[in-house]
Amino acid sequence: MDVDPDRLSAFMGKMLNEVGAAMNASLMLIGDKLGLYKTLAAKGPLSSGELAEATQTSERYVREWLSAQAASGYVEYHPASGKFSMQPEQILALADEDSPYFMGAVGNLVAATFLDEPKIFDAFKTGKGVGWNRRSECLFCGTARFFRTGYKHLLVQEWLPALDGVIEKLERGCKVADIGCGHGVSTLLMAEAFPNSRFYGFDYHSGSIEAARLHADHAGLGERLRFDVHSAKTYPAADYDLICFFDCLHDMGDPVGAMKHARESMAPDGTIMLVEPFAHDRLEDNLNPVGRIFYAASTVVCTPASLDQEVGMALGAQAGEARLREVASKGGLKRFRRAAETPFNLILEART
Repeated sequence: MDVDPDRLSAFMGKMLNEVGAAMNASLMLIGDKLGLYKTLAAKGPLSSGELAEATQTSERYVREWLSAQAASGYVEYHPASGKFSMQPEQILALADEDSPYFMGAVGNLVAATFLDEPKIFDAFKTGKGVGWNRRSECLFCGTARFFRTGYKHLLVQEWLPALDGVIEKLERGCKVADIGCGHGVSTLLMAEAFPNSRFYGFDYHSGSIEAARLHADHAGLGERLRFDVHSAKTYPAADYDLICFFDCLHDMGDPVGAMKHARESMAPDGTIMLVEPFAHDRLEDNLNPVGRIFYAASTVVCTPASLDQEVGMALGAQAGEARLREVASKGGLKRFRRAAETPFNLILEART
């Protein structure tokens, strides 16, 4: 081999950084679960002993955790005082759950990929799928918390207004179905924003529906909000004015069938909103940090989920607008457009 020493040095530096990130993923999860980030953000600067006392944890473990976080650039170390603190930017990403930049839930998702690795390993050899009913619990709560950040700050404020005439219907009072709703984060946000409308969340995973019902009871939204166990092809057709698919269509085994059922279930002038991971239509255009995350998630979560279901189309998390348009068209939805986008999402509108 003709090895370029400069390229080798640069690549090894990249790998060193990758190993550090991987090793610290579990520490992010621990810091999030124990409230270490949030306590340091609220009360810092703190010594390891002060943080341990405030969180009722072991000082020796907290000391080592803080050192790892400082080495990662996630917290700041002050040698003169021996204390640690967080900058505003670090707080927004790791300690403020309502921040539009919150990334604290990433630890849950990374943990799920490692816990379920044996199942994915076997799937690589057999070609079979791994359904959501076989995944680690931290995948469900991690997914809900991870997507909540974008939904909380963009769904009602930007995405729904980008759809033709939908805000007026929601304010006046209409029927909305949220397909693949998971823990119901998106459903709840819409129901809270539009008190004159009724919302129905459906998911084929019974555990997620149980969690969604608990969240709905806590929110006190009464009969305007209902969650039921149904797949994307079995929920009752009820002339919905808006049918939403939040980051889930590509996970489905038969997305074309899901689109057909949505077309049959919507009002004559109804709208379908697809929120999908941002992707260009060509692989070479997705070879970037965002595409890297989504292709990895697709390998261990999205593609196995689809292959576990009937048809098993396995669109993947980087399907791109052209393939999604084709799926909608085959489902009988001929009017299709990109209504909005973010660096992480495509917001697509489909109508008959």
